[in-house]
Amino acid sequence: MHSTAIPATAGSQIHFDKVKRKQRIKNFFKGMLFLLPSIVLFGVFLFYPLVRTIYLSFFLTDAAGNTTVFVNWENYVNLFSSPVFLQSIKSTFLFVLYTVPVTIIIALFLAVIANEKLRGIGLFRTLYSSTMGISVAAASVFWLYLFHPSIGLLNMLLEAAGIDGVGWLTDPAWALIAVSITTIWMNLGFTFLILLGGLQSIDSYLYESADIDGAGYFYKLRRITIPMLSPSLFFVITVTIINAFQTFGQIDILTQGGPVNATNLIVYSIYREAFVNYQFGSASAQAVLLFIIILIMTFLQFKIGERRVHYQ
Repeated sequence: MHSTAIPATAGSQIHFDKVKRKQRIKNFFKGMLFLLPSIVLFGVFLFYPLVRTIYLSFFLTDAAGNTTVFVNWENYVNLFSSPVFLQSIKSTFLFVLYTVPVTIIIALFLAVIANEKLRGIGLFRTLYSSTMGISVAAASVFWLYLFHPSIGLLNMLLEAAGIDGVGWLTDPAWALIAVSITTIWMNLGFTFLILLGGLQSIDSYLYESADIDGAGYFYKLRRITIPMLSPSLFFVITVTIINAFQTFGQIDILTQGGPVNATNLIVYSIYREAFVNYQFGSASAQAVLLFIIILIMTFLQFKIGERRVHYQ
């Protein structure tokens, strides 16, 4: 009789692999235990609403939001044949075009100024970032009075200069611009703080080396400041674009989507379709399309914009 014995080294290796496998399983469940609160919160407030919205977009619903008739892709087809929805898409992209570049440029200009080592600059930093502490409702009411056709400060200044007053919120040609001005003012504080933080994180030796070489202010701005600030710029551009597509509060307070649907952005259109017309299926289809648009814009931003980001 011949017996096959496992060498001691092989037996030790098998035992070590089993212990290692048990340790990995233990670490996995321990990690999942730490993640469980986040998974539950994301599941309840993010994943379930997303799945429910996609589900509702294929149905007609009653006033309580209960599904009644399965219509397949009909809600989506109706959207692209609806002049109101097509106008809302156009207005939304125009709004993004009006607000995002202007917000970034003004905030960058203010951040560069506030980054200078001047006496009393702390006061200006506080003033520039103060819009962060103002709610959307309060800011919208403030601008509502500024845009008032008869007692508004803006029209008073125009009339004092001999120019006829403008129907800021009642003229379709001006309403979207007026809302854009409000949004730019509201977003300046956050964007300014992020860019100022990025400027202050740039190593001073880069500027010192440029000074030794005799570089001018604008050369340093173009060759050092902007490239080194690109991570912060990439972040604020991405966040500002997403926030612009999701704008709702100032629209609801200033114009309610009017006049003539000139400011009926997609999010406000979703709100009106769901909670005014009680067409939850159509509103869900609009929400899904908005999600896809934001996803595509964010993907393009990461695909194209991240290539130009320079890290120190």
